[in-house]
Amino acid sequence: MLFIDKNTKISKTEIQQEAQENGLFLYIDKQQDWTSHDVVAKLRPMLKIKKIGHSGTLDPLATGLLIVAVGRGATKQISDLQAKSKVYIGTMKIGATTKTDDAEGEEENICDITHITKENIESAFSKMQGEIAQIPPMFSAKKVNGQKLYHLARKDIEIELEPSYVTLYKNSITSIELPYIHFEVHCSKGTYIRAIARDIGRELGVGGYLTGLRRTYIEEHSVENAVTLTELQKMIDDNESI
Repeated sequence: MLFIDKNTKISKTEIQQEAQENGLFLYIDKQQDWTSHDVVAKLRPMLKIKKIGHSGTLDPLATGLLIVAVGRGATKQISDLQAKSKVYIGTMKIGATTKTDDAEGEEENICDITHITKENIESAFSKMQGEIAQIPPMFSAKKVNGQKLYHLARKDIEIELEPSYVTLYKNSITSIELPYIHFEVHCSKGTYIRAIARDIGRELGVGGYLTGLRRTYIEEHSVENAVTLTELQKMIDDNESI
């Protein structure tokens, strides 16, 4: 299966032909404030191909690697890509919470953090390693009884959620600039990084939420090889004229 990255030379015509015959994958660097669905919706008219899907949702706040399947042969393999482990770099803020567990919500429960030490933070991170039970954020697309949680959350309907078991192969602090903590996570499918930030804030007793997130790897696939949609458009335009 062909993977198209920033080093690929290919025209729109060649993409259409490959998508029809075998299917292919695009390494896309998702922009902030776009949903993963937005990326797919923009690619369909750009490539004039309807059969397009993506390998795993990134929240609008997040940027980074989104592997997009183009053509029936590729979309059949999406579940295999979704099952792969992911690596993220993130930033969280302590001393406040939000309803969304990220910066899309308004700050609440603001409190003093002057007593929080580096040792406190390291201890909290040390408890978030290996297999953990994680409650998904209420503002998420996870379905319960056929309804997406964010639909219920927007109606201020709260329900008791069952935890999901996920694995954090690595969850390490990269730097501390209070009230911000920068970290890197290598995790299994289904992990909510927003929930990690929320739960570390709770462990510290001062609350916390995610302020920035970038997906850098889907197993061996790196965002360093990815292109933005603008770069992809230029790439195929340049090769169309050759």
